[in-house]
Amino acid sequence: MTAQRPWWQGAVIYESHLPTYRDGNGDGIGDLDGLIDSLDYLAGTLGVDAIWVGPFFRSPLLDQGFDITDHSAVEPLFGTLETVDRLLAEAHRRGIRVIADYVPNHTSDQHRWFQASRSSRSDPKRDWYVWADPKVDGSAPNNWISEPGGSAWEYDAPTSQYYLHSHLKEQPDLNWRNPEVREAMFDVLRFWLDRGVDGFRIDVAHMLMKDPELRDNPPAPNAGPNQYDLQHPDFTTQLHVNDRMHPDVHEVLRQIRAVLDEYGERVSIAEIEALPWDRWAEFFGTTGDGIHLPFAFRLIETPWRTDALRKEIRSLQSALPADSWPCLALGNHDRPRLASRLGRSQARVAAMMLLTLRGTVSLFYGDELGLTDQPVELSRQRDRFGLLAGGVSRDGVRTPMPWNNGPNGGFSSAPEGRLWLPVSADLSAVNVEAQLADPSSVLNLHRQLIALRNNSPAMRQGDLTPVEAPDGVLAYRRAAGEDRKFVALNLTAEPQQITAHGTVLISTKGDRRPAGGALVLGPDEGVVLDEGSL
Repeated sequence: MTAQRPWWQGAVIYESHLPTYRDGNGDGIGDLDGLIDSLDYLAGTLGVDAIWVGPFFRSPLLDQGFDITDHSAVEPLFGTLETVDRLLAEAHRRGIRVIADYVPNHTSDQHRWFQASRSSRSDPKRDWYVWADPKVDGSAPNNWISEPGGSAWEYDAPTSQYYLHSHLKEQPDLNWRNPEVREAMFDVLRFWLDRGVDGFRIDVAHMLMKDPELRDNPPAPNAGPNQYDLQHPDFTTQLHVNDRMHPDVHEVLRQIRAVLDEYGERVSIAEIEALPWDRWAEFFGTTGDGIHLPFAFRLIETPWRTDALRKEIRSLQSALPADSWPCLALGNHDRPRLASRLGRSQARVAAMMLLTLRGTVSLFYGDELGLTDQPVELSRQRDRFGLLAGGVSRDGVRTPMPWNNGPNGGFSSAPEGRLWLPVSADLSAVNVEAQLADPSSVLNLHRQLIALRNNSPAMRQGDLTPVEAPDGVLAYRRAAGEDRKFVALNLTAEPQQITAHGTVLISTKGDRRPAGGALVLGPDEGVVLDEGSL
């Protein structure tokens, strides 16, 4: 008898981005009530397995809630602890799991821990954060660059030391080498696990442990912008080898995993860099005691060509430890949107790839509609990263979810000027209501693919075997027992003929047809065929 696999193996996890998902109280800001109002769409219409809520904790919201002042309180703009409890109850009633954000690397500078830490060098919490003396000339301890650009060190005149901030200067880094910090942050996990969350997405998990000697980062050869990310140009001028990814990060992550294991089947999902596959695989732990699902972001940063994708998919599978499972994504709140990066036609093909590869899927809100990046004028921008000198704003990928073609796209009943961010300019076609009414819409394509995952053992948890195909076509087979599915993706704007047998179940063009040995893929077409027990 085959052992039952964990619920998250093969699941589709939906990232909601709370401030712009749905406004439940009419103040112009997405909130937990709005997310509760959306559960029928997520569970019944779309069919996802879990929602990743994003940070909803008490915060000044300089970094969309990743700057936390109280880990066990809810930011009033988003709701209350009682609202969280209601979200958990309503989601679980519909069979949806709830993934909370866990932000262990840093806090807000308004957090009581940091207020105590910066009050005096002798304060008991001084060592809860990373402090260092200036160099002889008074400059920062080393050359580390923060994610939003500029030095990662901020001078604190009253105590004559610098503190480390890998992000905004208002987000000081916690010192995970201090056992008291670890225990305090483990208690944060237990607080939310006791309330019933089903797991955590761990923010910048690779950054928790830095070089204890605080050595400089070396310069990056051939430095240039990362076209797949939204980063300050300063950031890519260094090889970030000492300000993150110290080898003992894996011991810390094992300890985090152990806390989750106290509660039974809870899942840990780690945000890490787009690492080489062998280094990515280290996050699973040496004996499977590490992170359940480290994000495979290298796939996001793979050129959209069949040769590159074949190589990366094979390398991922080769590096994957036994009994481990990858977490796949093609977009998130820090990356250019898929439809902007590839165009809407190829974004449909990419959606088919994402939802038919072997792994757990993270789907960014709005990608199921083909939502594109939207320009946000400076006066309306929220992302503090983009407001710094030379900064790059991520607001364009975080605009409100369009529910209909009504005022504010149905996101909020507030006046337009009070919205957290302005709505998409493409509301007439890119909204839930319009696309549900169009059988050929990208939303209905996602619904078909997710339904297939949910009903096909091959697609949800089966093996994946690459299949040779003409240049420009990516092909592979998924199989579990007698359930066999064949996927062929045309990454070109020209027709392509492939060898295929079976019946086309889903096409990105909406064309179901038999294949009796030869199948012509239209331009920008992807198909899933049922091969039965061939």
